[in-house]
Amino acid sequence: MRAVDRLVPGVSTVTRYIRYHSMYAAIAAHAEQNAWDITGCRRSVRRSEVLIAALQHHAETPPAWLAHGIDRVRRFCTDELDLARAADEEHLSQSYSPRRWGFWDQYGGPAMLLGTVDVRDGALRPGRHVCPPAVKDLFAPLLSLAALDIVSFTDLATAGQAALGVPCPAEREWLTDVLSATCDGGTHIPEDWEASDRTRRATLRILGRAIDLHGHEGDGYQETLRSAVAFGEEATTDPVLAAIPETAGWRGTLLRHYSVGAWRRLWAALVAGVGSKDGEADRSAEDLRDWLAQQAPDADVRQILDGLPPLKSSAGQLLPAERQLLAQGADAPMTDVLLLMVGALRSREGHLPGDVRAVFLGRQRRWAEFLDPTWVDGLINDYIDRPARDLAARLVDDMLAQSRRVALAKLRTDPATGGLKIFSRLHLRNERYFKTGDEGDSDIGTRIPQLGFLAEQVGLFAAVDNCRTVTAEGRRILETNP
Repeated sequence: MRAVDRLVPGVSTVTRYIRYHSMYAAIAAHAEQNAWDITGCRRSVRRSEVLIAALQHHAETPPAWLAHGIDRVRRFCTDELDLARAADEEHLSQSYSPRRWGFWDQYGGPAMLLGTVDVRDGALRPGRHVCPPAVKDLFAPLLSLAALDIVSFTDLATAGQAALGVPCPAEREWLTDVLSATCDGGTHIPEDWEASDRTRRATLRILGRAIDLHGHEGDGYQETLRSAVAFGEEATTDPVLAAIPETAGWRGTLLRHYSVGAWRRLWAALVAGVGSKDGEADRSAEDLRDWLAQQAPDADVRQILDGLPPLKSSAGQLLPAERQLLAQGADAPMTDVLLLMVGALRSREGHLPGDVRAVFLGRQRRWAEFLDPTWVDGLINDYIDRPARDLAARLVDDMLAQSRRVALAKLRTDPATGGLKIFSRLHLRNERYFKTGDEGDSDIGTRIPQLGFLAEQVGLFAAVDNCRTVTAEGRRILETNP
């Protein structure tokens, strides 16, 4: 899923709010004006993050608009805000955030890619898109309070304009330009922007067009994009989508996403059935092979392939076989096996156009990688006339082997003990597997939900009753009309 980094530059799965981008840009401007070094910048970042969260300490806030760290900040809000203790850098585990730079750690990389903040000698400084004066004024009261150790709630209220969800037209205009790579009221001049900006704009345009076509169906941003781009003919026949080169990249990425998710769920389900080192539920490799093999249907692999939903229409358009399988049994491990088989069939030469297939398999790919779709396709060929349970057992062996390879690649010396430290939740001792924790089964993020929500905040998109629309301003700026 490395393609996501290239297709959505400046957005991550944990950067949800434009207000934080504005706040860091204002801090950077203030830091340059006052010649703050790295220590002064870090102090201001931590204290400002506490203050913006504390503005919600007494409010009933919708989950989608909760400030970062609000749960921990509320502990320091009694009769007044103990800002010094909340932002304490000496006892991080007892502060609002255990990270030295707080939530800048997750916004910093995207902010520098967006160009709203730069870092020089470790200190925050203005980026290539300078924070507008009105946005600096928005945060002026909050930055003044950051110099205090104790903040009364009366004083805190003077910074209320900086709270999440409070409109700021100057912020909206500025970050609309930054996100959409436009200026002068929505004009895009490609040579005025960096390659990453142009790519982000392309993705925003693709998402906007997908919303125009499918936003009324009530799905989230990611599934709306998938409906327009991954399946059917719109990716190649719609005049807007077909004209954007990144559309092919998104088709390959979203199709590969199914296989990646299937592996994650299979692995998480396998580990979930293994006990801890002190329990009685440790497992042998044979036990784990049987776990999946016993869930396989009584048929050979060729019969399983024949029973899959069609992958293409008679006209050669991609059909949503993956969606059909998930609708039939999203929680069943064998559903994930079937998804892997579909991914293997899609990897075959000629099934996908060359540009889509390149992204589906990985642009840097020179040979089959462990567990990738061509690897699974090789297994299908090897096991085509054998029982499906044999293929299921082999998949377990391959997952265990890959887990071992990854663990050995991450092997490090533990400075505390001098011994070797293995970063793995599944371990082998005396031919028995035990776990030290469960594995996550959620899908790898595509960043499309976050991009869509950022676009909502600047007024490009709107969400009403689970339906998505592109605003009139969004259509004009993103040029989504054919």
